[in-house]
Amino acid sequence: MLSRREYQSIEAPEAPFNIEANVPEPDDSVAEAKTTAPTRFYGQFADCMEMYAPAQMVAEYLNAHHKWFCRCAHPMKVEPLGKNGYALVIGRFGAFNYEVEPKVGLELLPPDQGVYRIKTIPVPDYVMTSYEVDFKSGMKLVETPADSSTQSLITRVEWQLELAVEIHFPKLINRLPKSLIQSTGDRLLHKIVQQVSRRLTYKVQEDFHHSLGLRFPLQSGAKRRERR
Repeated sequence: MLSRREYQSIEAPEAPFNIEANVPEPDDSVAEAKTTAPTRFYGQFADCMEMYAPAQMVAEYLNAHHKWFCRCAHPMKVEPLGKNGYALVIGRFGAFNYEVEPKVGLELLPPDQGVYRIKTIPVPDYVMTSYEVDFKSGMKLVETPADSSTQSLITRVEWQLELAVEIHFPKLINRLPKSLIQSTGDRLLHKIVQQVSRRLTYKVQEDFHHSLGLRFPLQSGAKRRERR
């Protein structure tokens, strides 16, 4: 996740990702795609966002995610699932004239020894026909001394994510070089995470500070770290 300043300067486009190639639009059905071995795309990510408040105040806000998660996740489509779960439609993404609109269920688990975890859960009455998603995330709160410019405690919400996506491509796409499919998919996965995390970071930071009547400096100083 990135700072508010960084988010504003590199706002991602609303149009869906689509990496073009000289491949005709596939006719293959989903059933045919399922007969081929899936291609796995994987990434590890780490980042943080800064909240200008004590850790206890931030923890109370995170624990009450039912009050703000759906609002902050917009424009993604979100439906609550039980007490701690949500079904998200992330957007439409594609390459080689093949697109998917992934829908994934996530459960925001209560903190365990100070660590907040998020994991994939099934979405009732929904079957992932051509793809599977494995989302594993953890975050912790790190309180730092008061910032000299704001005289306020800063709590860093540090998170890590392991994300794996398996896609059953139609036979036509599988005729392409495996290295091309793999590199294109890996790049697209990282781009999606980058876009979603920037937008979500900004909205959560803004909502947290606004809802509690706290000043939110323009430069919040979060730095992104990404590991492949």
